Amino acid sequence: MLQPLVPAQVDRPSLRPPHRQLEEALTHGLDPLHLAEVFGLDDKTAMRYADSARALLEQAAEQQLL
Repeated sequence: MLQPLVPAQVDRPSLRPPHRQLEEALTHGLDPLHLAEVFGLDDKTAMRYADSARALLEQAAEQQLL
């Protein structure tokens, strides 16, 4: 039987790599062209990251209003 690579007590979501593209969009602006250039993404993928970052910012703003 194969042993798991990660011990059971470790929080699995914390092991996921950070979304560098999303972090870049949040810190350096929501410009999909910038994301495409920096990460070598195609247009549609860069637009999805920019849209996701925009949605996160809007959600955070709404929570601050409450």
